[in-house]
Amino acid sequence: MSNMTPKEIVHDLDKHIIGQTDAKRAVAIALRNRWRRLQLDQKLRAEISPKNILMIGPTGVGKTEIARRLAKLAKAPFIKVEATKFTEVGYVGRDVESIVRDLVEAAIKLLRDTQIQIAQPRAIDSAEDRILNAILPVARGEEDNNTNTRQLFRKRLREGELDNQEIEIELETPKVSMEIMAPPGMEDMTSQLQEMFSSMAPSKGKLKKINVKDALKRLTDEEAAKLVNEDDIRSQAIESVEETGIVFIDEMDKIAKQANHGGADVSREGVQRDLLPLIEGSNVSTKYGMIRTDHILFITSGAFHLSKPSDLIPELQGRLPIRVELNALTVQDFERILTEPDASLTEQYFALMKTEGLELEFTNDGVTRIAEIAWQVNERT
Repeated sequence: MSNMTPKEIVHDLDKHIIGQTDAKRAVAIALRNRWRRLQLDQKLRAEISPKNILMIGPTGVGKTEIARRLAKLAKAPFIKVEATKFTEVGYVGRDVESIVRDLVEAAIKLLRDTQIQIAQPRAIDSAEDRILNAILPVARGEEDNNTNTRQLFRKRLREGELDNQEIEIELETPKVSMEIMAPPGMEDMTSQLQEMFSSMAPSKGKLKKINVKDALKRLTDEEAAKLVNEDDIRSQAIESVEETGIVFIDEMDKIAKQANHGGADVSREGVQRDLLPLIEGSNVSTKYGMIRTDHILFITSGAFHLSKPSDLIPELQGRLPIRVELNALTVQDFERILTEPDASLTEQYFALMKTEGLELEFTNDGVTRIAEIAWQVNERT
């Protein structure tokens, strides 16, 4: 997990997001508190719960972008979902517990990618050896790595001189994946069935003619996969989700009871009541084992145009103690958005036009006019 200070986190977010300082500070402190908690002894650590966040602001002011950038900084399991995609338990659709299952999958992918990256140098060496064995078959009793010829070919291989040479080499054939159409809410069961059927048909090696460049990539992936311990990844993923997992839930205002609507709305209020134990802390069953949600950080957001945060059920309001209001964007904000962030829109279009041999220039007046039009459209729609 990232050990950046709140000041460093805000500074990094400033490179991509204009304004909204309060929201940046709130998520920065929340992320830093995750790191602080992990420095404590086990007994005290178990007593400290995350302070979940509710971000309030109109569409397009940066709520989702803050979450997206935070995911890259966190180096922790992260998932973004929309509250409207879920239904109350007992109704057709996805239940809220699938959030945790998806978070575990995200953690496994994050850890697997990290392990593969660590194993990459060894995997490349092994892949090179297999290619050299195909180009220069090793005679019985001969030292394969110490001959001058082999070292010469290894040098040529690394310099790309052999990229277009065709070789015959044994490659693993990918497992046959069975596509099973899942009814809403039963995606987990079908994924388990797919895994079961895939394991019944193990992958086999097959001789194939391929050029050296493509073979090196395929073999490197194969060798890296062999160096990764899936059992360790699964156990680490469970711990990572429970201790450092972050969930961003958007469109919370859409499941709040609207003030001008009388009576109970089962679909809206039911989802809130299902979210409550998840945010409070509960055990969720996944195919990798039980996951405790007590220390997962939940960051929620919504525009709240037609409803107010107080329209959420009281218990859920109490579990979102930190509230941050994001400001509507001004013309000056749009001007800064067009020019200041890393890879700004003007910079992107300059690079795109350069591919056609054109030099695109944005004058200050032009940027101001674009910002004014964007602000007017944003206000009207």
